[in-house]
Amino acid sequence: MTDAAAPAPPRDMTELTRVFGRIGLLSFGGPAAQIALMHKELVEDRPWLTERQFLNALSFCMLLPGPEAMQLATYAGWRVAGVRGGLIAGLLFVVPGAAVILLLASIYAAVGNVPLVQALFLGIKAAVIVIVLQALVKVSKKALTGLVPYLIAGAAFLAIYALQVPFPLIVLGAAGLGALFMVKAAPETAPVPRVSSTSTLGTVALWGAIWLAPLALLWIVAPGGLLAEVGLFFAKLAVVTFGGAYAVLAYMVQEVVGDYGWLTTAQMMDALGLAETTPGPLILVTEFVGFLAGAQAGGWGLGLAAALVTLWVTFAPCFLWIFAGAPYIEWIASRPRLTGALQAITAAVVGVILNLSVWFALHVMFADLESLTAGPLSVLVPVWSSLDGTALGLTALAGGLIWGLRLDLMKVLPIMALAGLGATWALSGI
Repeated sequence: MTDAAAPAPPRDMTELTRVFGRIGLLSFGGPAAQIALMHKELVEDRPWLTERQFLNALSFCMLLPGPEAMQLATYAGWRVAGVRGGLIAGLLFVVPGAAVILLLASIYAAVGNVPLVQALFLGIKAAVIVIVLQALVKVSKKALTGLVPYLIAGAAFLAIYALQVPFPLIVLGAAGLGALFMVKAAPETAPVPRVSSTSTLGTVALWGAIWLAPLALLWIVAPGGLLAEVGLFFAKLAVVTFGGAYAVLAYMVQEVVGDYGWLTTAQMMDALGLAETTPGPLILVTEFVGFLAGAQAGGWGLGLAAALVTLWVTFAPCFLWIFAGAPYIEWIASRPRLTGALQAITAAVVGVILNLSVWFALHVMFADLESLTAGPLSVLVPVWSSLDGTALGLTALAGGLIWGLRLDLMKVLPIMALAGLGATWALSGI
């Protein structure tokens, strides 16, 4: 089938539900694995999307805030079965992982401080260091294809690591540089169909109300309460999460740990480790944070309410972006400056993920850190005498399993959990 050929729609909504349900249950391994799975299911195994439609939609979703893989699934459902199909596809991509995260977060809130649990998490956190580095390598191979992308990536790293520039400003700056310096001739495409601006405004108004009305209600009922605070924070986060969860995690840690005091740094690292073990978008780590903030303040019931609020304000805008923007995807793909901005944002994300890699490795492998300050620069450096040899050895083991033996992530994580338990037991006993 050529790119110009019309894709074959699903035979009925039952078939669409079955296919996207399978995608949701099997979507382990982060965005790269999830996108590859959708390509196989939707382009190769059944002709629901053409290759060009899939790639144009992927580029568009990478330009949006939020989880690009979930938004790509929503677009695919919309493309083949309208808004109803988009809702089914998007929800099925999120709900299985959200249910698992809720269960794991509930167990963690109950037993998270038990030495046995902490030993298991030490191995998982060591594996996450390697997983983040692997994501960095994969993204950099695609994003850094010339001098300008390398310069943007380096500047983004220095801005967030040494200058603590807010993540949204880094994204805006990269987009501006890309629009100026990364412009390429647009490929030849078929005529782009016109889209009704009235219809777009109606979609924005409807989904904007669906997204924000519950948040407004929380402020009316309990202004300044924890649920309203959680809702506002994660609604803001949903607008600035360009580049996926890895890119925004450092910003989230700064706010959640430093400004709000909902979680500790160690709990945030545990949250990422748990999110890596579940299907669905990695940004489900926000659900864990919301649940733990509520549970620690008022028990399981408040934790559940905070988790639901977090899920709502995190994922409802994804449907807004897709249902309002999907009709414009072919037009955007034909605009060189917009594609240049997208490529520059992706390059900046490389620098931001590098920052996350450094931050995560420092906190896992060193007991003590200190800040070195010189003018506007402030750099976090390790106290070398506090190096944790066990964590270093576990990280080397994870690297051997993932990069050397190329084991599947779902095999590596339980192996590393048991390795953490064994190492801790051998050194000190539990």
